[in-house]
Amino acid sequence: MKPYKNKINRIRSFALGLVFFGFIIMYGAIFFRESAILVTIFMVLGLVSILGSTVVYGWIGLLSTKAVQVVCPNCGKHTKVLGRVDMCMYCKEPLTLDPSLEGQEFDESLNRKR
Repeated sequence: MKPYKNKINRIRSFALGLVFFGFIIMYGAIFFRESAILVTIFMVLGLVSILGSTVVYGWIGLLSTKAVQVVCPNCGKHTKVLGRVDMCMYCKEPLTLDPSLEGQEFDESLNRKR
């Protein structure tokens, strides 16, 4: 069984990864101190990665405001559902807002329009 994550958390983790990736690229410039051009390239690439992270965080923030907030039947905490099926942010319980999907095996492909 494939481990599923809540969509909002998955996108936030990707954005956080971009921040760390940008810092690693910037620190990579240390190895090229003799060449100002290479240092500049590494710094600019790191900055672009961090700015990309900012864009992704802004995008998921806007998307999060449109998500439907529900109470998880398993843990009782409030969580957000993005799409037709999603996972609880806390207990990984499969959630759906579509009554025709209740009782079916959880699969992310159910979010795609056929």
